[in-house]
Amino acid sequence: MPPAAIRTTCPYCGVGCGVLATPDGRGGAAIAGDPSHPANLGRLCSKGAALGETLGLGSRVLHPLRRTASGSYERIGWEAALDAVADGLKSVIATHGPDAVAFYLSGQLLTEDYYLANKLMKGFIGSPHVDTNSRLCMASTVAGQRRVFGSDTVPGSYEDLDSADLIVLVGSNAAWCHPVLFRRMQQNRAQRGARIVVIDPRATATSEDVDQVLRLAPGSDTLLFAGLLVHLADRGLTDADYLARHVEGYEAALTNAREIAPSLEAVARGTGLDATEIAAFYALWSETPAVVTAWSQGVNQSAQGTDKVAAILHCHLATGRIGKPGCGPFSLTGQPNAMGGREVGGLANMLAAHMGYAPTEIDRVQRFWKAPRMAQSEGLKAVAMMEAVEAGRIRALWVMATNPAVSLPRADRVRAALGSLDLFVVSENVLSNDTLAARPHLILPAAAWGEKDGTVTNSERRISRQRAFLSLPSEVKPDWWIIAQVAQRLGFADAFAHAGPAAIYAEHAALSAFENEGRRDFDIGAHAGLTKHAYDALQPVQWPAPAARPLGTPRLFAEGGFFTANGRARMVPLAAPALASAASEALPLLLNTGRLRDHWHTLTRTGLSPRLSAHCAEPSVQIHPEDARRYGLTEAGFARIANDHGSVVLKVALDPGMTRGSLFAPIHWSAETASHARIGAAVQAMCDPWSGQPEMKATPSSIEQVTYAAQGFVLSRDAFLLPEGSWWSRLAVEGGEARLFATDAGPAEWMAAVRARFEEADLTELVDMAGGAYRCAVIRDGRLLAALFLAPFGGLPLWDSVKRAFADPAALPDNRLALLAGRSLDGASDPGPTVCACFGVGLAAIRAAFAGGAASPDEIGRQLKAGTNCGSCLPEIRRIGAQARATVAA
Repeated sequence: MPPAAIRTTCPYCGVGCGVLATPDGRGGAAIAGDPSHPANLGRLCSKGAALGETLGLGSRVLHPLRRTASGSYERIGWEAALDAVADGLKSVIATHGPDAVAFYLSGQLLTEDYYLANKLMKGFIGSPHVDTNSRLCMASTVAGQRRVFGSDTVPGSYEDLDSADLIVLVGSNAAWCHPVLFRRMQQNRAQRGARIVVIDPRATATSEDVDQVLRLAPGSDTLLFAGLLVHLADRGLTDADYLARHVEGYEAALTNAREIAPSLEAVARGTGLDATEIAAFYALWSETPAVVTAWSQGVNQSAQGTDKVAAILHCHLATGRIGKPGCGPFSLTGQPNAMGGREVGGLANMLAAHMGYAPTEIDRVQRFWKAPRMAQSEGLKAVAMMEAVEAGRIRALWVMATNPAVSLPRADRVRAALGSLDLFVVSENVLSNDTLAARPHLILPAAAWGEKDGTVTNSERRISRQRAFLSLPSEVKPDWWIIAQVAQRLGFADAFAHAGPAAIYAEHAALSAFENEGRRDFDIGAHAGLTKHAYDALQPVQWPAPAARPLGTPRLFAEGGFFTANGRARMVPLAAPALASAASEALPLLLNTGRLRDHWHTLTRTGLSPRLSAHCAEPSVQIHPEDARRYGLTEAGFARIANDHGSVVLKVALDPGMTRGSLFAPIHWSAETASHARIGAAVQAMCDPWSGQPEMKATPSSIEQVTYAAQGFVLSRDAFLLPEGSWWSRLAVEGGEARLFATDAGPAEWMAAVRARFEEADLTELVDMAGGAYRCAVIRDGRLLAALFLAPFGGLPLWDSVKRAFADPAALPDNRLALLAGRSLDGASDPGPTVCACFGVGLAAIRAAFAGGAASPDEIGRQLKAGTNCGSCLPEIRRIGAQARATVAA
């Protein structure tokens, strides 16, 4: 019988899509969306659909490794590795105290892993210094919701996106970053006539098919929503009854809002918007009771992110538009288990089960855990934690499932600081990344997606099971097991004797209900007594799920019941809107960073997929054409972005959707995958005073042209070293890897590099020394082993035909000259750049379909399937169609 499909959950963003994984018996699996999962109803985005391409062991760390005195690594057994971690922690604690120890965790961990790490550190080692890469993601939402609601509670459900009459997206490129949810929004718009408003300084894919776009100035979100609150109050559109019964601080907050936004004209000046478009937005929001205001990193990643969140919450509280079908504020979470981490105390300013550091809460958690050495105060948040590492106050650091040497602000300083630790431990599933390049003392092989077994919580508070469908390879172990084994060696065996994730989850659930009685939002007491069988069969459920309400809770706060001392929400004063750092004559541009459509974090998973690498193959900086002219930049040229923190060199992409004076660069590339694209190195570390989340959307920077004499690409079965000083970007292709490069090295130097690597008898070369061109194919036994094309800058042919010949092991490149000319060997037309990653549809096919009479993206979908899965390519398909119609009209 064929293997049965395993129901699990996607490991990418916070949408939390259900996945059906069918193992193939060879270490891989067929992947499909789970139609029964309420988060996605069977849909997957391009990344989720390509998960099967990322399951190999080629890039995995499979054994414990210890750094030797010479700096190399030796394989050791688990007993030796775990003893070394425990002994190292004991030594640092004995010499410097528990506050010299820190854990840096990840939204990629499962809740059970997170729970044990927090329990060990905060209850048994006695240090509060546990933080997570979620600090870079949703910390401002956490702080804003705790300030206003008294708890970190998302009030609504994804179903509200289906029934809302107005959806406002603030600082969210949902079409690329949460495409499955954006497809639901667009479906609501098409079927029910819902309207969508996008508020973002940048014209993104999300803004291309909506009802209104407000391209406000960076950092002015608080001003816009303070103005909305004033508008609501002045026109008598607030809900006086809801305010009277369920909210405190309204009058003071309104006074504060009037100081920030004294008039429509003041809002227009501060946001850079036209007063008429602001008035239209205010009228639309005011007149539409069923309104969802959703936000993501454009709001959170700000030195005033907490105030921006609060300004949005104020408007929903003032109108009572919260906790009811089709309305409410909604945070679109970035990571698969950022919310699960928050539930167990993964942030340095929280204890487990959404408790804080009040004396009664410390006492409650300590009694439940029977903890011998309870942390007594908040710990260091991520940026401050790395500053403490740099200063020598943190002497031991255990990093789990994240890559801080790339993702944190001032990443070069972070990478250097990691190398100074007395004890540096990394639990990881890849063999090489920038954090591992900082030379940890111990590398512990941790389970990856497909091998993990536990739970995650998505943006709508829905807990889902992430089930294993692959066996643990070699010596790989789950994170919870590694943590428990270290805890036992530290002398805490009784408290860390869990038989597996089911037992850990049951303890987590029991703590959530302990002395709760409805006073805390997070309560999954209905799961406290789950057997392993019931845990294995657990269906997706939205917390709170107390013992009396095991089916969960879709919405909160429609009738008040906030988790404050008096049960009322608190409207709070907000600071005057301002950027953390202003642009200057020397640093005239604001650098914004973020995600691309088909990639995730630092490419350790999506970078393994050829089809996900095809849409955006190189790290680029987007800049408005007028700014490009001002600074002497050209499309597909290169530019150096620099500031006081660091610099990068990126390909130039002209984008009229950029705000003048702004730049946008992706976060994904690292020293592993590109030569000069570690964007975190050029990001400031100014943080929100409430959340500790850094301002990653507006770092003042300069830009200047960088020139290279030539450009090219190399395809190879194994890594190919390029001449020193070359700019390069590495990506996965079928059959091996590719590097796109720019260089000042000439044909002679490249020819020498190729001949040093391969036998001359295997080479077919075209050489034009005077013209600066060199092309080479390495063919052995009728198989293309490598191909290298070098041309003067701007003269390189498309590489798609060469890639296709390289990918096909059956292809016999007898016509070597056709191959070196970049022509197809089988007569097939060049597909062009990939547009639809889900179905591998290229630009040429879509253009041909429009030229053949297709009139809409729907017709393209029927003919080619492009855009029919997650829909994240639909904005691009619309642009191609518009260009085709313009060409015909001309």
